Amino acid sequence: MEEAEACPVPVLTAEKRSLPDEDPDHAAKRLRVEEEEESRGEDEEEQLEEEVEESFADMMKHGLSEPDVGILKFISEHKGFSGVLKERYSDFVVHEINKDGKVVVLDDLSVPAEAEVRSQTLTEEQKKQLDELQLFKNKEGSVSIEVQEDSKEKRTLLHRAVKTLYPGLETKTEDREGKKFIVAYHAAGKTALAAPRKHSWPKNRGSFCHFVLYKENKDTMDAINVLSKFLRVRPNMFSYMGTKDKRAVTVQEIAVLKISAERLSHLNKCLMNLKLGNFSYKKWPLKLGELQGNHFTVVLRNISGSLEQVEQAMTSLRETGFINYYGMQRFGTTAVPTHRVGRAILQNNWKEVVDLILKPRPGAEKGYLVKCREEWARSQDPEAALKKLPVKRCVEVIARVCVREC
Repeated sequence: MEEAEACPVPVLTAEKRSLPDEDPDHAAKRLRVEEEEESRGEDEEEQLEEEVEESFADMMKHGLSEPDVGILKFISEHKGFSGVLKERYSDFVVHEINKDGKVVVLDDLSVPAEAEVRSQTLTEEQKKQLDELQLFKNKEGSVSIEVQEDSKEKRTLLHRAVKTLYPGLETKTEDREGKKFIVAYHAAGKTALAAPRKHSWPKNRGSFCHFVLYKENKDTMDAINVLSKFLRVRPNMFSYMGTKDKRAVTVQEIAVLKISAERLSHLNKCLMNLKLGNFSYKKWPLKLGELQGNHFTVVLRNISGSLEQVEQAMTSLRETGFINYYGMQRFGTTAVPTHRVGRAILQNNWKEVVDLILKPRPGAEKGYLVKCREEWARSQDPEAALKKLPVKRCVEVIARVCVREC
């Protein structure tokens, strides 16, 4: 699904406005190669492939540019200018557009009224002690709360208040000299990663708590891993409509299974560069791809063009739009560009696919990858090469398994 560019600034995301005529020799060379490919025989095509590989390696020494990967065209005809994009992560702000077409914003940190009742169960001094226990993660420490009214209902209320308001803490009841205490302590091991407690979840409430996640300089999966660690649940309890970049300020919807709004809200006291709010309960999780797009706000710094050039660019974007090439990151950063792998896949040339992934390549790599590639080049034996890699850690492992099973 295409992303919705909803503000005028993103036209300038093509800040490397490299026009085709800036490098005529390179463009002419590329055209000659394409024409020769159609007329050569099989032997000559193999030789040409080697030449293309060598030329790409040369490109990587100096860095790929847009013309190298076919990013050449502009809808507008005005003169281009340059600027610096993402100099700071706060220069790139992304708001998700949900399936209803609404721009997602974080504008409400409150929780449903029922949470206030549980919060009032604890005194201010008890809350302070529990805050410190949770925040400093003193695994050996504990907080004891004396039960003034010794009844099962009162004890149950205290247990639930601590567990919902202080994620990661467990409770137990102890008898001390004829008095009952609720003892709060840090969960650990399998208990900490247990499934959501079914007994404490109201039957008339949706199973999923939906909320808005605001994050800075952290990608979506990193943020979810942080939340899951604090909540003592597994990351797969969370669902979302799309992942957001790390180097940015982003706002998106998240859903989590049977974790209350008050537990999530309490994390706002503990987390840095993350904020949660706009809580609601629903019957269903979120699904990848359900979003309609993203709204971008982009800051460009050190603009080289004149005010007139900038105004022309804004007018062109507003009235005509632009070609969304998505950018250079789609072509990878290693000596083997991802578009070559993709082309081989489309051609059903699986030997070429595997070779591109596994063959030795220039550049710094981890030791086990170097050994693995050397073994593949020497023996073409997937079993032998597979043994050089850590289990289930690399794309290369998957490629070798595919070769082995073909």
